[in-house]
Amino acid sequence: MGIHGIEWVIIFVVALILFGPKKLPELGKAIGKSLREFKRATSGMLDDEDKSTKSTKSK
Repeated sequence: MGIHGIEWVIIFVVALILFGPKKLPELGKAIGKSLREFKRATSGMLDDEDKSTKSTKSK
């Protein structure tokens, strides 16, 4: 169960119809920034969890 070629084409066409060709690059840029920030936040949470686990084990 994954998104294959034809599904990506359909999603792109629908997005193009909804947002127009001028807004699509801005939308992609905003989504990319959001994903990067989410990844940074979740990796920060995992790092904090690892540090707390290590400090608990060393006591």
